[in-house]
Amino acid sequence: ASVASASDKVKEKALDLGAHLLEAARADVEFLTDGEGPRVAVAGTDRAIGLWDLARAARDPAKLPEGMEPALDADHDHVNDKPTFPNGCHVCELEADPQTGAVKILRYVVIDDFGVAMNPMLLEGQVHGGVVQGLGQAWTERTVYEGEGGQLLSGSFMDYALPRVDDMPRIEFETRNMPCATNPLGLKGAGEAGAIGAPPAFIGALVDALRPDTGLVHIDMPATPAAVWRALQGAEGERAAGRAGQGGRRAEVAGILTG
Repeated sequence: ASVASASDKVKEKALDLGAHLLEAARADVEFLTDGEGPRVAVAGTDRAIGLWDLARAARDPAKLPEGMEPALDADHDHVNDKPTFPNGCHVCELEADPQTGAVKILRYVVIDDFGVAMNPMLLEGQVHGGVVQGLGQAWTERTVYEGEGGQLLSGSFMDYALPRVDDMPRIEFETRNMPCATNPLGLKGAGEAGAIGAPPAFIGALVDALRPDTGLVHIDMPATPAAVWRALQGAEGERAAGRAGQGGRRAEVAGILTG
């Protein structure tokens, strides 16, 4: 909103200066942005002056109308009275190999409401990148330190597993945009939308996949294959202990799992 308002001020200043240089009435000039480039023109004629020429002229006090400040620039500070709230939904479908703990994402769908989209293609790319970043946090990116000295052991991309192209499914993205009512442009934030939605979607899907066979209701991030395998082994160990006669413990676990 600050950039838009400052741009409007620059446009008005350009119109005032253009009318002065073209020796036309202010009401007779218009700001054009067609294929011939941005310029101020006298309506209905071929008389015009380009924006860059206007900017140069604005630096020369001798060419300015009386009372105009030099330079074709402006500033504006905008503060919203109320915050903006984007909305969205992420759905992750995956499968986990109980023998190895390896996870494969089969499908990933995102539906978002970002208000007015200034650049839809750039916006979609931003969401794609955020989703991959969030999935990396939830799934593959584990920071490992040496036990006694605290030396970082995963300090390079040889050891720190950023998600790669072959890890990712095609991300299906759509918008259901409703203009925001709390700022002049109708915009809503989009910067962290992908990264915020991906971790809970992935972990929720993983727990949902593991729960029927294991009773697991929680797994920490990152859910690397080793972490998933250990969780599965722990669940199997508890079942084995229950089968060995720990009825009280089995009832306690059942009580936790069922609420």
